[in-house]
Amino acid sequence: MKESMCSRWHLRLIVLLILFFPLTLSAAQGRVTVKGQSITLRQAIKIIESSSNFKFFFNPSDLDALPGKNLDCEGEISDVLKEVFAGSGISYVIMGDDIILKLEKKAASTQQKKVEIVGGVVDARSGESVVGATVRVKDVNSGVITDMDGKFTIKATPGDVLVISYIGYETKEVKVVNGKVLLVELVEDAKQLEEVVVTAYGSGQKKASMVGSVQAIRPAELQVPSASLSNSFAGRLAGVIAVQRTGQPGADGSDFYIRGISTMNGATNPLIILDGVEISSGDLDNLDPEIIDGFSILKDATATAMYGTRGANGVMIITTKSGRNIDKPIINFRVEGQITSPTSKPKFVDGATYMDLFNESLLNGGSTESPYSAEEIAGTRAGLNPYAYPNVNWYDELFKDQAFNQNFNVNIRGGGKRVDYFSSVTVNHETGMIKNRSKDFFSYNNNINVMRYSFQNNINAYLGKDSRLSLRLNVQLRKTKQPNISMNDLFAGAINTSPVEAPIYFPDDGVTTHIKWGVNDRLKPGQQQNPVAQLASGYQDNFRSTVVTALEFEQKLNFITEGLRFKALASFKNWSSTTNSASAGWNKYHLQDFSVDDNGVYSFVTRLQNESGGEVSTDLKPGVANSGDRRFYFQAIMDYNRTFGKHDVNAMFIYNQDELVTQLFSGDLIAALPKRKQGVAARLSYAYDGKYLAEVNMGYNGSENFAKGHRWGFFPSIAVGYNISEEAFFEPLKNVFSNMKIRASWGLVGNDNIGGARFVYMPTINLTGTGYTTGLDGDITYKGPVYSRYGNPEVTWEVGKKVNVGLDLQLFNSLNLTMDYFHETRTDIFQERGTIPQYLGTAGTKVFGNLAAMKNQGFDFAADFNKKIGKDWFISFKGTFTYAHNEITKYDESPKYAFQSKVGQSANIPSIMISDGLFKDPDDVKNSNQQIGGNLSAGDIKYVNISKLYGYDDDIVDISDWVWAKNPTVPEIVYGFGPSIRWKNLDFSFFFQGVAKVSLVMSDFHPFGDNSLRNVLTWIADDRWSPDNQNINATYPRLTRDTSVNNTQRSDYWLRNAAFIKLKNAEIGYTYKNMRFYVSGMNLATFSPFKHWDPEQGGGNGLKYPTQRVFNFGFQMTINNNR
Repeated sequence: MKESMCSRWHLRLIVLLILFFPLTLSAAQGRVTVKGQSITLRQAIKIIESSSNFKFFFNPSDLDALPGKNLDCEGEISDVLKEVFAGSGISYVIMGDDIILKLEKKAASTQQKKVEIVGGVVDARSGESVVGATVRVKDVNSGVITDMDGKFTIKATPGDVLVISYIGYETKEVKVVNGKVLLVELVEDAKQLEEVVVTAYGSGQKKASMVGSVQAIRPAELQVPSASLSNSFAGRLAGVIAVQRTGQPGADGSDFYIRGISTMNGATNPLIILDGVEISSGDLDNLDPEIIDGFSILKDATATAMYGTRGANGVMIITTKSGRNIDKPIINFRVEGQITSPTSKPKFVDGATYMDLFNESLLNGGSTESPYSAEEIAGTRAGLNPYAYPNVNWYDELFKDQAFNQNFNVNIRGGGKRVDYFSSVTVNHETGMIKNRSKDFFSYNNNINVMRYSFQNNINAYLGKDSRLSLRLNVQLRKTKQPNISMNDLFAGAINTSPVEAPIYFPDDGVTTHIKWGVNDRLKPGQQQNPVAQLASGYQDNFRSTVVTALEFEQKLNFITEGLRFKALASFKNWSSTTNSASAGWNKYHLQDFSVDDNGVYSFVTRLQNESGGEVSTDLKPGVANSGDRRFYFQAIMDYNRTFGKHDVNAMFIYNQDELVTQLFSGDLIAALPKRKQGVAARLSYAYDGKYLAEVNMGYNGSENFAKGHRWGFFPSIAVGYNISEEAFFEPLKNVFSNMKIRASWGLVGNDNIGGARFVYMPTINLTGTGYTTGLDGDITYKGPVYSRYGNPEVTWEVGKKVNVGLDLQLFNSLNLTMDYFHETRTDIFQERGTIPQYLGTAGTKVFGNLAAMKNQGFDFAADFNKKIGKDWFISFKGTFTYAHNEITKYDESPKYAFQSKVGQSANIPSIMISDGLFKDPDDVKNSNQQIGGNLSAGDIKYVNISKLYGYDDDIVDISDWVWAKNPTVPEIVYGFGPSIRWKNLDFSFFFQGVAKVSLVMSDFHPFGDNSLRNVLTWIADDRWSPDNQNINATYPRLTRDTSVNNTQRSDYWLRNAAFIKLKNAEIGYTYKNMRFYVSGMNLATFSPFKHWDPEQGGGNGLKYPTQRVFNFGFQMTINNNR
């Protein structure tokens, strides 16, 4: 109590002294320091008190309404206090160790009323609205964010200064004038702009000082009307080869490769990193562009070397959005509805035409038989009765022309000084193009139905000014319902089933308790099929979940040395899949006879045609299957970034370890063992005066896949760059060449993912083997266990030597060009030996080694143009071009002829026979030495004697007379281009994408045949060789009842140019306040020399789930109450 009274008298005495001495007094007692962002006066007082003997006395209410400010002051107490209290209206007196504060009356009485300021923020060069820019009153912590139109509303006092900032732009200050509408133009800040490119391990490198080949893309460019993210890659990412092979919901993602294919062991996919965690291409496809903050492609050795063995095929790095320090959260909402339809549809002949062609095929073979009588053909053509004269277009019975999909996303972003957050929820609903035939017979819907739920939750907790703890959680849930029959089998059934041999089902006879499905009695029971019955008799329900959790801690170590930072990341990824199925048998019937009474009523006699001879159960039988995998990953990073005058230095050291457990539900012990990797990586980069650049990287990685002595690999890289435009002599050219930089890099990369094989240094033995065969003629057999695989303790890494030369160029401050030439030599490629003679007894035993090599080279190019025209117009243009050609330089093989060696050929290139039209007449056949399948006739394909052309003494033309085709089945050229135009609130864009130097081989479409009586496509019927059309260049050779071995050989007769250019995307939108309405489309038009189906789907017969044409209707809204 006495202490309290003494303190009060002490305070009163000080206040009286203040009244008598209104001027500020100062007395230096030691040095104090106050540093920090948005520090309030109370925080500043606490800092001074904790680091000195000074004690403050003040009325708390005098400080409550005062904002925080950024402080960085050090020195005598008087100097520090002057800066701390500047502009606050607070005066102070220093009396020994006591400092007394008071609010000046003038300051208290002259506070002005705040007014509402309305403004907009645009890019000074392009005129584009800057969305998400921060606008705040200077020295005040809170602020607002510009909306979708770049507009903002904020309350401020006349005379205040607004601070407008955004990543990649110079921060601008504007003084508030009462009632004035502000238009703020932000100028690109070269220094900031360079730091937005995300590179290895999530580090941000300055683009101006980057010497690696890296391309970043804006997330908005990935917004296309597709549920799979990879379908936006083709033509938009320079250096990426991407093709979409199917449009099946839930499985329609593109196959993609960074700079083509450099190995032939199957491990060709790039490494994909999400927030520091490795994910699969399927996980990538499920990502919503709304959650993406940065997307980068690392292409050369310098960019990927730090990932060591994992980065041999390039790296994709995706970072997700974080929260922001704002007053109120920002909510974004998007909803879309889509109408989809196939880009192509096969056309079949009608039933009567099929019968005519079938009869023709027998006549072509010399038969006088006509299985289909004129009466049958006439009855089918007239459609007298669907059971007696069936005429079924199985494709139309199975598939519909349209489907409807929906997509919904809502995300919220916000936070404060201590914690910020970003949270997103996406719901996507896709349906297939399968007709719901099951409901006609059973109680379930058998169309494909895919529901996807995606959640992204990111939290950053700032534990202090130098510490951050982040939690990032990505959850993907997918529920798929589909038929038990695979899509490939279902589409194959549409062509492999005769249209006239049986109806879909026969009418109920009142006796049979099950459906009498119609089948073809011309075929053996095991060959008979009815695709509608197969579709209806069962379903699958699949549920799969993917959970990716990453916990990251970051600590700045400036107290040790400025620019030093430590980061650690621990992550866990779990994928699981459960499939519940139900399947039932279906009873097969064929029409034995029918009659028609005087009233025209048909009666039918049917016969059961099951393989078992009796009826099969039609009860649904359940089944279940499970699979899954788990990944644990840890990395620790020490990073140093410092500028010393004109010297920029960056150094990074990383330790990482990874464990992947696959086949969680497999009975295979080896397959279930964890796959473990461990490694360290380092980077050192240096830049002098922003002109001369150098970087050294290395990865040192270990893999358990190899024997001791081969488990560790060292993979270095080195790169240099020269910013010519930073030289003084370049200054006169800068009005044209705004920026010019040349780059060059060399490095080694490794790959331990050798065809999926594990522990190849150890042999595997089949104890239940029946023996092995040896002898010069392969005629001696020994019984007993056999080797399934011989061990090879010398097997080691694939190694790629990569070289890259690049040029970055900017013209007139508006046209950005990036050009790169690349070359890679991949050696020690894992391969099974093909030169072991059979007398060694290794038949059926695999012998592996690092035997093959190949090279891959090409160039990629990207152009980006932006221009504001007048007051209301803005136009931009984007274009990319990628060329990647690979060639096998070494391969263990024993070809019959030297010209058939794989060496010198591209991977994924088909082998073909060379045709010379069709045989003209019997004499033409007689004079030929062609021996393929026998029974050759006029109208069959005539082949060139390739071996003789190459100088071999061989007069026989047989199936060994083949060569390699000119172009592979994976395109070597991919390109894309298109403009974006905006006029006031209306915007319009379109994008073309194409491929070249690619081929496809048609197969499995030939009519009739031995086992299926396949249907006939109209293009075959329209231009086939026949006695009435003896054109030796007809599109199709003569028809045959049985499969013609000669005419179905893989040859240039069925080889097609698969190049195309597509109107890939188009969009028109209108923005009103915080809302945008838009209509967009995908795969809108295709232009190609190949007309039978979408050439992007590749070879075969076109009978698989087609790519989809999409019409999308969308609405987007942003709720931003920071105004």
